[in-house]
Amino acid sequence: MMTVHEIMEELRAFGDPQTKSTLMRHGAREPFFGVKVQDLKKILKKTKKNHQLSLELYATGNSDAMYLAGLMADEQQITREQLNDWVDQAYWSYLSEYAVPWVTAETDFGFEPGMEWIDSDRETVASAGWSTLASFAAVHGDDELDIPAYSRLLDKVKKEIHQAPNRVRYAMNGFVIAVGSYVEPLTGASMATAEAIGQVTVDMGGTACKVPLAGPYIQKIVDKGRIGVKRKTARC
Repeated sequence: MMTVHEIMEELRAFGDPQTKSTLMRHGAREPFFGVKVQDLKKILKKTKKNHQLSLELYATGNSDAMYLAGLMADEQQITREQLNDWVDQAYWSYLSEYAVPWVTAETDFGFEPGMEWIDSDRETVASAGWSTLASFAAVHGDDELDIPAYSRLLDKVKKEIHQAPNRVRYAMNGFVIAVGSYVEPLTGASMATAEAIGQVTVDMGGTACKVPLAGPYIQKIVDKGRIGVKRKTARC
């Protein structure tokens, strides 16, 4: 089994100055090397899922290692307490809106922390909550979802999105898209919510990233006949 030290040395070797510069514009900060996701996956092929190693990597505070930890984490073994610790340390969007929510959503209990986090006063934690609930809907059958709760969450988005903190707006918009795409009983309600909220303005930190319009995005999924088709995993 690879050690944390061996993995950190591999991450250092994969570090790319251009990638590092790009990620810093998105919010990453030292310490990290700037490793492309495809290179993180080369390491993941060697380690597979590994609960203890993922905890040790996340604890380094190195963003590359923390993201890799999210890909490596074992959703069957990680606890709610550990995920609360992770979300507390997830200081920028790659961690707070992807790495941590993906793992949380793949657990059987992921809905509960998602609901708890969306009420946080911290932008990163609240955005993690919305991203978790979105991914939870994508990987769990409709019969496993609290459909009335998801319906109420769409109402909450409609009322609060334009006053919410910056990255929370982005995650809320993504939530509407996810529910419309993956939860067939709520596609109509999601489309209505998308129409009500319209274009969502998010400061993307001077990058070229755009905020998708939820309505047309969901319509594309409708046109492809893919509504309600679940994902095998949240992580990608």
